[in-house]
Amino acid sequence: MTLAGLNATTAVPAPRTVDPRRKTAGSPSRFAAGLFAGYGLVALSWLAPLVLVAAWEALSRAGWVSAQVLPAPSKVLATAIKLTVSGSLLADLGTSLIRAATGFVLGGLVGLTLGTLVGFSRLAEAAIDRSVQMIRAIPFLALLPLVIVWFGVGEGEKIFLVALGVTFPIYVNTTLGIRQIDAKLLELGRVQGLGSGVLIRRIILPGALPSILTGVRYALATAWLALVVAETIGAESGLGFLAMDAREFLRTDVIVLTIVIYALIGVAADSLARLLERRLLAWHPRYDGAGQGRTGR
Repeated sequence: MTLAGLNATTAVPAPRTVDPRRKTAGSPSRFAAGLFAGYGLVALSWLAPLVLVAAWEALSRAGWVSAQVLPAPSKVLATAIKLTVSGSLLADLGTSLIRAATGFVLGGLVGLTLGTLVGFSRLAEAAIDRSVQMIRAIPFLALLPLVIVWFGVGEGEKIFLVALGVTFPIYVNTTLGIRQIDAKLLELGRVQGLGSGVLIRRIILPGALPSILTGVRYALATAWLALVVAETIGAESGLGFLAMDAREFLRTDVIVLTIVIYALIGVAADSLARLLERRLLAWHPRYDGAGQGRTGR
């Protein structure tokens, strides 16, 4: 073979040039762009509520919306400042937060315990699940008279209703999360000689964690729903009491203020749940850190 033929068959590829304008994945400009996009999405999520509030204010100032029907946001804000300065709003808010937190902890422990038992044992499912599902189907308002007979109209009634509402979302999602663990992972753990305790701690509970945290998010919303119902009867403090007292005096600005506070607390609670997801599910291969799984590449 001639040298020319050897060169033809073993031609050395030309060196690849690198476009200096092309940035690497880890470059500061790419990181800044991603950070800007993240904050942009957060700002976009608040755009619709802000537009709604602006339209509400404009319609109220134009006289198209009566102040007795729906007071302007500026009026609601002024009422919030006045009640905060007097100390009554912070006191009622603190009381409601303590009730919600106490009921959430108690109901969460009960739901997690029952869900774990039913998730692991068919015998426990036969003994517990049907009764839990029957109680879950009963509305809060239907249970309220019986709960008042049991606990009166004090703190026990309110905390019990919150705990009852929190129990079911966590129970259902804990059971579902445990039941959805891949059987191949369990078999692999047994082949590796893992004991039951290690298998539960390293495979089952981490695998069920996404479903459990979903139950926590639902339970946070249910806790406030139950508390609203509980504080409408026989309460002497709390946001529900503040709203019911304002109804007696036709203070629609105070009523709207309590509704806005409930909405803001709901957003804050959901943000807290998302933060827990980002921290606890950072290891998950299908978790993208924003509360949803990756769709794959």
